[in-house]
Amino acid sequence: MIAVYVLRSITRNARNSVIIIILIAVISFLFFLGNSVIGRADRQLRGSYVDSLTADVVIQKKTGTTMNLFGANVPVIDNRFTIPTLSAYNDVARIVAGETGVAGFTSQISLLAGIDAGENYREGVLVCGADPSSYFTLFPGLIIDEGGPLEAGSYGTLITAERARQMEEATGIYPRIGDTLVFVSAGNVGFKIREIPLRGIFHYRNPGDFMDGIVIMDPQTARVLSSIQVATSDVAVPDDAVELLSPLNIDDIDVIFGGVSESGGEAPGPAEYSAPGTVDEDGVFNIDELQAFLASPASSDGGASAEGGDWNFILIRAKQGYPVNRLIANLNKKLEAYGAVAVNWREAAGQSAIMLLLLQSLFNAGVFLISVAGILVVVNILLIAVFRRTREIGTLRAIGAGDAYIRVMILSENIFLSALAGFAGVAAGSWLFRVINKMRITIPNDLIAGLLGGRSLTMEFIPSIALLTLAVAVFLGFAASIFPVETAVRIDPVTAVQQG
Repeated sequence: MIAVYVLRSITRNARNSVIIIILIAVISFLFFLGNSVIGRADRQLRGSYVDSLTADVVIQKKTGTTMNLFGANVPVIDNRFTIPTLSAYNDVARIVAGETGVAGFTSQISLLAGIDAGENYREGVLVCGADPSSYFTLFPGLIIDEGGPLEAGSYGTLITAERARQMEEATGIYPRIGDTLVFVSAGNVGFKIREIPLRGIFHYRNPGDFMDGIVIMDPQTARVLSSIQVATSDVAVPDDAVELLSPLNIDDIDVIFGGVSESGGEAPGPAEYSAPGTVDEDGVFNIDELQAFLASPASSDGGASAEGGDWNFILIRAKQGYPVNRLIANLNKKLEAYGAVAVNWREAAGQSAIMLLLLQSLFNAGVFLISVAGILVVVNILLIAVFRRTREIGTLRAIGAGDAYIRVMILSENIFLSALAGFAGVAAGSWLFRVINKMRITIPNDLIAGLLGGRSLTMEFIPSIALLTLAVAVFLGFAASIFPVETAVRIDPVTAVQQG
Protein backbone atom coordinates (compact mmCIF):
# COMPACT_ATOMS: atom_id res chain seq x y z
CA MET A 1 0.00 0.00 0.00
CA ILE A 2 2.79 2.40 0.97
CA ALA A 3 4.73 1.56 -2.21
CA VAL A 4 1.77 2.48 -4.41
CA TYR A 5 1.21 5.69 -2.52
CA VAL A 6 4.95 6.57 -2.73
CA LEU A 7 5.03 6.14 -6.52
CA ARG A 8 1.86 8.18 -6.93
CA SER A 9 3.30 11.00 -4.78
CA ILE A 10 6.53 11.04 -6.82
CA THR A 11 4.64 11.31 -10.12
CA ARG A 12 2.36 14.03 -8.74
CA ASN A 13 5.42 16.07 -7.67
CA ALA A 14 7.45 15.26 -10.76
CA ARG A 15 9.15 18.65 -10.93
CA ASN A 16 10.52 18.48 -7.39
CA SER A 17 11.45 14.84 -7.88
CA VAL A 18 13.51 15.62 -11.00
CA ILE A 19 15.38 18.43 -9.24
CA ILE A 20 16.24 16.14 -6.31
CA ILE A 21 17.40 13.38 -8.67
CA ILE A 22 19.64 15.76 -10.64
CA LEU A 23 21.28 17.25 -7.55
CA ILE A 24 22.07 13.91 -5.92
CA ALA A 25 23.07 12.37 -9.28
CA VAL A 26 25.66 15.10 -9.86
CA ILE A 27 27.15 14.57 -6.40
CA SER A 28 27.15 10.79 -6.94
CA PHE A 29 28.79 11.18 -10.35
CA LEU A 30 31.63 13.30 -8.94
CA PHE A 31 32.15 10.95 -6.01
CA PHE A 32 32.18 7.86 -8.23
CA LEU A 33 34.42 9.40 -10.88
CA GLY A 34 37.07 10.78 -8.52
CA ASN A 35 37.26 7.77 -6.22
CA SER A 36 37.39 5.37 -9.16
CA VAL A 37 40.41 7.17 -10.61
CA ILE A 38 42.18 7.39 -7.26
CA GLY A 39 41.12 3.88 -6.24
CA ARG A 40 42.52 2.34 -9.40
CA ALA A 41 45.78 4.28 -9.02
CA ASP A 42 46.05 3.24 -5.38
CA ARG A 43 45.41 -0.41 -6.17
CA GLN A 44 47.96 -0.37 -8.98
CA LEU A 45 50.48 1.44 -6.79
CA ARG A 46 49.93 -1.00 -3.96
CA GLY A 47 50.41 -3.99 -6.24
CA SER A 48 53.55 -2.47 -7.67
CA TYR A 49 55.18 -1.84 -4.30
CA VAL A 50 54.01 -4.96 -2.49
CA ASP A 51 55.05 -7.31 -5.31
CA SER A 52 58.33 -5.57 -6.09
CA LEU A 53 59.77 -3.48 -3.27
CA THR A 54 58.08 -3.15 0.14
CA ALA A 55 56.10 -6.38 0.63
CA ASP A 56 53.04 -6.08 2.91
CA VAL A 57 54.79 -5.09 6.15
CA VAL A 58 58.13 -3.45 6.89
CA ILE A 59 59.91 -3.59 10.25
CA GLN A 60 62.24 -0.70 11.04
CA LYS A 61 63.86 0.90 14.04
CA LYS A 62 61.42 3.03 16.01
CA THR A 63 62.35 6.70 15.75
CA GLY A 64 60.69 10.06 16.11
CA THR A 65 60.61 10.42 12.31
CA THR A 66 58.47 8.32 9.99
CA MET A 67 60.65 6.57 7.44
CA ASN A 68 60.32 4.95 4.05
CA LEU A 69 62.80 2.48 2.61
CA PHE A 70 65.18 5.21 1.51
CA GLY A 71 64.85 8.07 3.99
CA ALA A 72 62.48 10.24 5.99
CA ASN A 73 58.88 10.80 4.92
CA VAL A 74 58.90 14.32 6.32
CA PRO A 75 61.54 17.08 6.03
CA VAL A 76 64.17 16.85 8.76
CA ILE A 77 66.12 19.68 10.29
CA ASP A 78 69.43 17.86 10.10
CA ASN A 79 71.50 18.26 6.97
CA ARG A 80 71.53 14.52 6.42
CA PHE A 81 69.10 11.83 7.54
CA THR A 82 70.76 8.50 8.27
CA ILE A 83 68.60 5.39 8.18
CA PRO A 84 69.16 3.58 11.49
CA THR A 85 69.93 -0.10 11.70
CA LEU A 86 67.92 -2.73 13.56
CA SER A 87 70.23 -3.21 16.53
CA ALA A 88 68.23 -6.19 17.80
CA TYR A 89 67.96 -7.76 14.36
CA ASN A 90 68.44 -11.39 15.44
CA ASP A 91 65.72 -11.18 18.11
CA VAL A 92 63.33 -9.38 15.76
CA ALA A 93 63.95 -11.93 13.00
CA ARG A 94 63.08 -14.77 15.40
CA ILE A 95 59.82 -13.04 16.32
CA VAL A 96 58.92 -12.61 12.63
CA ALA A 97 59.77 -16.22 11.81
CA GLY A 98 57.42 -17.49 14.52
CA GLU A 99 54.52 -15.11 13.82
CA THR A 100 51.26 -16.51 12.47
CA GLY A 101 50.32 -14.90 9.17
CA VAL A 102 53.87 -14.48 7.84
CA ALA A 103 54.34 -16.22 4.48
CA GLY A 104 57.96 -15.14 4.08
CA PHE A 105 60.40 -12.35 4.85
CA THR A 106 63.74 -10.93 3.80
CA SER A 107 66.19 -8.30 5.00
CA GLN A 108 67.47 -5.12 3.36
CA ILE A 109 70.06 -2.37 3.69
CA SER A 110 69.11 0.94 2.09
CA LEU A 111 71.25 3.89 1.09
CA LEU A 112 71.68 6.66 -1.43
CA ALA A 113 74.77 6.43 -3.62
CA GLY A 114 76.16 7.53 -6.94
CA ILE A 115 76.90 5.32 -9.94
CA ASP A 116 79.71 6.11 -12.37
CA ALA A 117 79.72 4.45 -15.79
CA GLY A 118 82.13 6.85 -17.50
CA GLU A 119 82.55 10.56 -18.02
CA ASN A 120 79.12 10.92 -19.62
CA TYR A 121 77.12 9.03 -17.02
CA ARG A 122 77.14 9.88 -13.31
CA GLU A 123 73.79 9.54 -11.56
CA GLY A 124 72.38 9.21 -8.05
CA VAL A 125 70.76 5.88 -7.28
CA LEU A 126 68.67 4.21 -4.58
CA VAL A 127 70.53 1.12 -3.41
CA CYS A 128 68.88 -1.99 -1.97
CA GLY A 129 71.41 -4.17 -0.20
CA ALA A 130 69.46 -7.41 -0.53
CA ASP A 131 69.68 -10.76 1.21
CA PRO A 132 70.29 -13.06 -1.79
CA SER A 133 68.82 -16.12 -0.06
CA SER A 134 65.30 -14.67 0.20
CA TYR A 135 64.96 -11.31 -1.58
CA PHE A 136 64.35 -12.52 -5.12
CA THR A 137 61.84 -15.19 -4.15
CA LEU A 138 59.81 -12.73 -2.06
CA PHE A 139 59.09 -10.33 -4.94
CA PRO A 140 57.34 -11.85 -7.99
CA GLY A 141 57.13 -8.40 -9.60
CA LEU A 142 60.92 -8.31 -10.05
CA ILE A 143 61.73 -9.94 -13.39
CA ILE A 144 65.35 -10.57 -14.45
CA ASP A 145 65.98 -10.04 -18.18
CA GLU A 146 69.73 -10.77 -18.37
CA GLY A 147 72.15 -12.50 -16.06
CA GLY A 148 70.77 -13.83 -12.80
CA PRO A 149 70.04 -13.02 -9.17
CA LEU A 150 72.74 -12.46 -6.58
CA GLU A 151 74.15 -15.47 -4.82
CA ALA A 152 75.00 -15.76 -1.14
CA GLY A 153 78.59 -14.71 -0.43
CA SER A 154 79.17 -13.21 -3.89
CA TYR A 155 79.66 -9.57 -4.84
CA GLY A 156 77.72 -7.82 -7.55
CA THR A 157 74.86 -5.55 -8.54
CA LEU A 158 71.72 -5.55 -10.68
CA ILE A 159 70.36 -2.53 -12.54
CA THR A 160 67.02 -1.92 -14.24
CA ALA A 161 66.60 -2.20 -18.01
CA GLU A 162 65.69 1.49 -18.10
CA ARG A 163 68.98 2.43 -16.44
CA ALA A 164 70.85 0.22 -18.86
CA ARG A 165 69.17 2.06 -21.73
CA GLN A 166 70.12 5.42 -20.24
CA MET A 167 73.74 4.27 -19.92
CA GLU A 168 73.76 3.25 -23.56
CA GLU A 169 72.44 6.66 -24.61
CA ALA A 170 75.08 8.46 -22.53
CA THR A 171 78.11 6.31 -23.26
CA GLY A 172 77.24 4.60 -26.54
CA ILE A 173 77.80 1.18 -24.95
CA TYR A 174 75.10 -1.06 -23.56
CA PRO A 175 76.24 -2.52 -20.22
CA ARG A 176 77.08 -6.20 -20.35
CA ILE A 177 76.99 -8.84 -17.65
CA GLY A 178 80.39 -8.89 -15.98
CA ASP A 179 81.19 -5.21 -16.61
CA THR A 180 82.50 -3.30 -13.61
CA LEU A 181 80.42 -0.47 -12.19
CA VAL A 182 81.74 2.15 -9.76
CA PHE A 183 79.61 3.22 -6.78
CA VAL A 184 80.36 6.20 -4.58
CA SER A 185 78.81 7.19 -1.26
CA ALA A 186 79.50 10.05 1.14
CA GLY A 187 79.05 10.10 4.89
CA ASN A 188 80.37 11.51 8.11
CA VAL A 189 83.58 9.52 7.75
CA GLY A 190 84.29 10.57 4.16
CA PHE A 191 83.83 9.02 0.73
CA LYS A 192 83.52 5.32 -0.05
CA ILE A 193 84.26 4.02 -3.54
CA ARG A 194 83.66 0.45 -4.65
CA GLU A 195 83.94 -1.35 -7.97
CA ILE A 196 81.63 -4.34 -8.31
CA PRO A 197 80.60 -6.48 -11.30
CA LEU A 198 77.23 -6.29 -13.01
CA ARG A 199 75.39 -9.54 -12.32
CA GLY A 200 72.05 -8.87 -13.95
CA ILE A 201 69.57 -6.52 -15.64
CA PHE A 202 65.93 -6.58 -14.51
CA HIS A 203 62.63 -4.75 -14.76
CA TYR A 204 59.58 -4.37 -12.54
CA ARG A 205 56.21 -5.67 -13.65
CA ASN A 206 54.68 -2.28 -12.84
CA PRO A 207 57.54 0.16 -13.42
CA GLY A 208 57.69 3.84 -12.61
CA ASP A 209 60.22 6.65 -12.57
CA PHE A 210 60.93 6.06 -8.88
CA MET A 211 61.44 2.30 -9.20
CA ASP A 212 63.55 2.65 -12.34
CA GLY A 213 66.11 4.45 -10.17
CA ILE A 214 66.67 1.45 -7.87
CA VAL A 215 69.84 -0.62 -7.88
CA ILE A 216 70.08 -4.00 -6.11
CA MET A 217 73.43 -4.83 -4.53
CA ASP A 218 75.01 -7.49 -2.36
CA PRO A 219 74.73 -6.70 1.37
CA GLN A 220 78.49 -6.78 2.00
CA THR A 221 79.18 -3.90 -0.39
CA ALA A 222 76.07 -2.03 0.74
CA ARG A 223 77.31 -2.14 4.34
CA VAL A 224 80.63 -0.68 3.33
CA LEU A 225 79.05 2.13 1.28
CA SER A 226 76.64 3.00 4.11
CA SER A 227 79.36 2.71 6.81
CA ILE A 228 77.46 0.04 8.73
CA GLN A 229 79.68 -1.81 11.18
CA VAL A 230 78.89 -5.49 10.95
CA ALA A 231 77.83 -6.89 14.29
CA THR A 232 79.89 -9.91 15.31
CA SER A 233 80.58 -11.90 18.41
CA ASP A 234 83.98 -12.24 20.03
CA VAL A 235 86.49 -13.55 17.50
CA ALA A 236 89.54 -15.53 18.48
CA VAL A 237 92.71 -14.09 16.98
CA PRO A 238 94.83 -16.75 15.25
CA ASP A 239 98.33 -17.39 16.61
CA ASP A 240 100.00 -16.51 13.33
CA ALA A 241 98.33 -13.08 13.44
CA VAL A 242 99.61 -12.48 16.97
CA GLU A 243 103.09 -13.48 15.93
CA LEU A 244 103.16 -10.58 13.47
CA LEU A 245 103.18 -8.21 16.45
CA SER A 246 105.87 -9.97 18.50
CA PRO A 247 109.01 -8.46 16.84
CA LEU A 248 107.50 -4.99 16.87
CA ASN A 249 108.62 -2.75 19.72
CA ILE A 250 105.80 -0.21 20.08
CA ASP A 251 108.02 2.00 22.26
CA ASP A 252 110.43 2.38 19.37
CA ILE A 253 108.60 4.27 16.59
CA ASP A 254 111.52 3.84 14.16
CA VAL A 255 110.63 0.19 13.90
CA ILE A 256 107.43 1.08 12.03
CA PHE A 257 109.37 2.74 9.21
CA GLY A 258 112.18 0.20 8.94
CA GLY A 259 115.89 0.73 9.62
CA VAL A 260 117.68 0.20 12.94
CA SER A 261 115.83 0.52 16.22
CA GLU A 262 117.12 2.41 19.24
CA SER A 263 117.87 -0.88 20.90
CA GLY A 264 120.18 -1.75 18.04
CA GLY A 265 117.99 -4.46 16.57
CA GLU A 266 117.27 -4.92 12.87
CA ALA A 267 113.85 -3.47 12.04
CA PRO A 268 111.48 -5.39 9.82
CA GLY A 269 111.54 -4.53 6.15
CA PRO A 270 108.54 -3.27 4.16
CA ALA A 271 107.79 -6.69 2.78
CA GLU A 272 107.02 -7.99 6.28
CA TYR A 273 104.34 -5.35 7.04
CA SER A 274 102.81 -4.73 3.65
CA ALA A 275 99.58 -5.88 2.15
CA PRO A 276 100.04 -9.28 0.48
CA GLY A 277 101.56 -8.95 -2.98
CA THR A 278 102.27 -5.20 -2.80
CA VAL A 279 106.05 -5.65 -2.43
CA ASP A 280 108.05 -7.85 -4.75
CA GLU A 281 111.02 -10.11 -3.90
CA ASP A 282 113.50 -7.23 -4.19
CA GLY A 283 111.54 -5.11 -1.69
CA VAL A 284 110.24 -2.74 -4.37
CA PHE A 285 106.81 -1.24 -3.68
CA ASN A 286 104.22 -1.98 -6.42
CA ILE A 287 101.41 0.62 -6.61
CA ASP A 288 99.37 -1.47 -9.06
CA GLU A 289 99.28 -4.41 -6.66
CA LEU A 290 98.22 -2.14 -3.79
CA GLN A 291 95.35 -0.71 -5.82
CA ALA A 292 94.21 -4.21 -6.72
CA PHE A 293 94.36 -5.23 -3.06
CA LEU A 294 92.30 -2.21 -1.90
CA ALA A 295 89.74 -2.76 -4.65
CA SER A 296 89.15 -6.32 -3.46
CA PRO A 297 85.76 -6.53 -1.70
CA ALA A 298 87.17 -9.07 0.72
CA SER A 299 89.39 -6.41 2.28
CA SER A 300 86.60 -3.96 2.88
CA ASP A 301 84.80 -5.66 5.73
CA GLY A 302 87.72 -5.61 8.11
CA GLY A 303 87.57 -9.37 8.48
CA ALA A 304 84.08 -9.36 9.98
CA SER A 305 81.66 -12.03 8.96
CA ALA A 306 79.03 -10.93 6.44
CA GLU A 307 76.62 -13.69 7.47
CA GLY A 308 75.24 -12.08 10.62
CA GLY A 309 75.51 -8.37 9.95
CA ASP A 310 73.17 -5.52 10.70
CA TRP A 311 70.22 -4.59 8.49
CA ASN A 312 68.00 -1.53 8.16
CA PHE A 313 64.70 -3.28 7.42
CA ILE A 314 62.87 -6.58 7.48
CA LEU A 315 60.30 -6.96 4.68
CA ILE A 316 57.37 -9.33 5.29
CA ARG A 317 54.86 -10.98 2.97
CA ALA A 318 51.56 -11.84 4.65
CA LYS A 319 49.80 -15.13 4.00
CA GLN A 320 47.06 -15.04 1.39
CA GLY A 321 43.86 -13.75 2.97
CA TYR A 322 45.44 -12.91 6.31
CA PRO A 323 44.55 -9.35 7.45
CA VAL A 324 47.65 -7.18 7.17
CA ASN A 325 46.43 -4.78 9.86
CA ARG A 326 46.10 -7.66 12.32
CA LEU A 327 49.61 -8.84 11.46
CA ILE A 328 51.01 -5.36 12.09
CA ALA A 329 49.17 -5.07 15.42
CA ASN A 330 50.42 -8.48 16.59
CA LEU A 331 54.00 -7.68 15.64
CA ASN A 332 54.02 -4.27 17.29
CA LYS A 333 52.95 -5.77 20.62
CA LYS A 334 56.05 -7.98 20.55
CA LEU A 335 58.49 -5.48 19.00
CA GLU A 336 57.96 -2.69 21.54
CA ALA A 337 60.66 -4.05 23.85
CA TYR A 338 63.22 -4.16 21.03
CA GLY A 339 62.85 -0.57 19.83
CA ALA A 340 61.38 -1.67 16.49
CA VAL A 341 58.06 -0.97 14.80
CA ALA A 342 56.06 -2.59 11.99
CA VAL A 343 54.48 -0.32 9.35
CA ASN A 344 52.35 -0.95 6.28
CA TRP A 345 53.44 -0.75 2.66
CA ARG A 346 52.19 2.81 2.21
CA GLU A 347 54.45 4.31 4.85
CA ALA A 348 57.39 2.24 3.61
CA ALA A 349 56.76 3.31 0.00
CA GLY A 350 57.12 6.98 0.88
CA GLN A 351 55.81 10.17 -0.62
CA SER A 352 54.10 8.87 -3.74
CA ALA A 353 51.80 6.51 -1.83
CA ILE A 354 51.19 9.01 0.97
CA MET A 355 50.44 11.79 -1.51
CA LEU A 356 47.88 9.60 -3.25
CA LEU A 357 46.11 9.00 0.07
CA LEU A 358 46.25 12.74 0.79
CA LEU A 359 44.86 13.47 -2.67
CA GLN A 360 41.93 11.11 -2.04
CA SER A 361 41.24 12.76 1.32
CA LEU A 362 41.30 16.24 -0.20
CA PHE A 363 39.01 15.18 -3.04
CA ASN A 364 36.47 13.61 -0.72
CA ALA A 365 36.63 16.69 1.51
CA GLY A 366 35.65 18.76 -1.55
CA VAL A 367 32.84 16.34 -2.38
CA PHE A 368 31.65 16.60 1.22
CA LEU A 369 31.38 20.39 0.95
CA ILE A 370 29.42 20.03 -2.29
CA SER A 371 27.21 17.45 -0.60
CA VAL A 372 26.42 19.83 2.27
CA ALA A 373 25.32 22.46 -0.20
CA GLY A 374 23.27 19.87 -2.09
CA ILE A 375 21.59 18.65 1.10
CA LEU A 376 20.56 22.18 2.00
CA VAL A 377 18.95 22.62 -1.41
CA VAL A 378 17.16 19.26 -1.14
CA VAL A 379 15.93 20.14 2.37
CA ASN A 380 14.38 23.34 1.08
CA ILE A 381 12.71 21.50 -1.79
CA LEU A 382 11.31 18.85 0.54
CA LEU A 383 10.03 21.47 2.98
CA ILE A 384 8.17 23.22 0.19
CA ALA A 385 6.74 19.87 -0.88
CA VAL A 386 5.60 19.15 2.69
CA PHE A 387 3.87 22.53 3.00
CA ARG A 388 2.10 21.95 -0.30
CA ARG A 389 0.90 18.58 0.97
CA THR A 390 -0.39 19.87 4.29
CA ARG A 391 -4.04 18.97 3.53
CA GLU A 392 -3.03 15.53 2.23
CA ILE A 393 -0.94 14.75 5.31
CA GLY A 394 -3.64 16.15 7.64
CA THR A 395 -6.29 13.98 6.02
CA LEU A 396 -4.11 10.86 6.44
CA ARG A 397 -3.59 11.66 10.10
CA ALA A 398 -7.34 12.34 10.52
CA ILE A 399 -8.25 8.87 9.25
CA GLY A 400 -5.80 7.21 11.64
CA ALA A 401 -2.31 7.40 10.09
CA GLY A 402 0.25 7.53 12.92
CA ASP A 403 3.62 9.29 13.11
CA ALA A 404 5.45 6.15 12.03
CA TYR A 405 3.33 5.84 8.87
CA ILE A 406 4.00 9.48 7.89
CA ARG A 407 7.75 9.04 8.52
CA VAL A 408 7.96 5.85 6.48
CA MET A 409 5.97 7.38 3.63
CA ILE A 410 8.12 10.49 3.20
CA LEU A 411 11.44 8.69 3.87
CA SER A 412 10.53 6.01 1.32
CA GLU A 413 9.88 8.65 -1.32
CA ASN A 414 13.19 10.43 -0.77
CA ILE A 415 15.29 7.29 -0.40
CA PHE A 416 13.84 5.92 -3.62
CA LEU A 417 14.70 9.15 -5.44
CA SER A 418 18.21 9.13 -3.91
CA ALA A 419 18.87 5.53 -4.93
CA LEU A 420 17.68 6.31 -8.46
CA ALA A 421 20.00 9.34 -8.52
CA GLY A 422 22.94 7.27 -7.26
CA PHE A 423 22.36 4.67 -9.95
CA ALA A 424 22.22 7.44 -12.58
CA GLY A 425 25.53 8.87 -11.30
CA VAL A 426 27.26 5.49 -11.48
CA ALA A 427 25.85 4.83 -14.96
CA ALA A 428 27.04 8.23 -16.22
CA GLY A 429 30.50 7.62 -14.74
CA SER A 430 30.77 4.17 -16.34
CA TRP A 431 29.83 5.59 -19.72
CA LEU A 432 32.49 8.29 -19.34
CA PHE A 433 35.08 5.61 -18.48
CA ARG A 434 34.52 3.90 -21.83
CA VAL A 435 34.84 7.21 -23.67
CA ILE A 436 38.10 8.11 -21.93
CA ASN A 437 39.61 4.64 -22.51
CA LYS A 438 38.86 4.91 -26.23
CA MET A 439 40.63 8.30 -26.38
CA ARG A 440 43.89 6.80 -25.03
CA ILE A 441 45.01 9.96 -23.26
CA THR A 442 48.74 10.21 -22.41
CA ILE A 443 49.82 11.95 -19.20
CA PRO A 444 52.86 14.20 -19.84
CA ASN A 445 53.47 15.22 -16.21
CA ASP A 446 55.84 12.89 -14.33
CA LEU A 447 54.30 13.56 -10.92
CA ILE A 448 50.73 12.92 -12.07
CA ALA A 449 51.82 9.87 -14.05
CA GLY A 450 53.54 8.49 -10.95
CA LEU A 451 50.49 9.09 -8.79
CA LEU A 452 48.13 7.48 -11.31
CA GLY A 453 50.44 4.53 -11.86
CA GLY A 454 51.32 5.04 -15.52
CA ARG A 455 51.55 7.33 -18.53
CA SER A 456 48.27 6.20 -20.03
CA LEU A 457 45.05 7.46 -18.43
CA THR A 458 42.96 4.32 -18.06
CA MET A 459 39.66 4.19 -16.20
CA GLU A 460 38.30 1.07 -14.54
CA PHE A 461 34.92 0.16 -13.07
CA ILE A 462 35.42 -0.85 -9.44
CA PRO A 463 32.35 -2.58 -7.97
CA SER A 464 33.17 -1.65 -4.36
CA ILE A 465 33.28 2.06 -5.22
CA ALA A 466 30.01 1.76 -7.18
CA LEU A 467 28.29 0.24 -4.14
CA LEU A 468 29.82 2.91 -1.92
CA THR A 469 28.48 5.59 -4.26
CA LEU A 470 24.96 4.17 -4.02
CA ALA A 471 25.27 4.08 -0.23
CA VAL A 472 26.42 7.72 -0.17
CA ALA A 473 23.49 8.76 -2.39
CA VAL A 474 20.98 7.00 -0.12
CA PHE A 475 22.58 8.58 2.93
CA LEU A 476 22.30 12.04 1.39
CA GLY A 477 18.61 11.45 0.71
CA PHE A 478 18.07 10.21 4.24
CA ALA A 479 19.97 13.12 5.83
CA ALA A 480 18.03 15.65 3.74
CA SER A 481 14.72 14.08 4.80
CA ILE A 482 15.13 14.24 8.59
CA PHE A 483 13.97 17.82 9.14
CA PRO A 484 11.12 17.77 6.55
CA VAL A 485 9.82 14.48 8.01
CA GLU A 486 9.70 15.88 11.53
CA THR A 487 7.91 18.97 10.15
CA ALA A 488 5.31 16.74 8.50
CA VAL A 489 4.76 14.75 11.69
CA ARG A 490 4.02 17.94 13.64
CA ILE A 491 1.16 18.94 11.29
CA ASP A 492 -2.12 19.14 13.21
CA PRO A 493 -4.92 17.25 11.41
CA VAL A 494 -7.68 19.75 12.28
CA THR A 495 -5.60 22.75 11.23
CA ALA A 496 -4.58 20.99 8.04
CA VAL A 497 -8.19 20.24 7.08
CA GLN A 498 -9.28 23.80 7.86
CA GLN A 499 -6.46 25.18 5.67
CA GLY A 500 -7.49 22.90 2.87
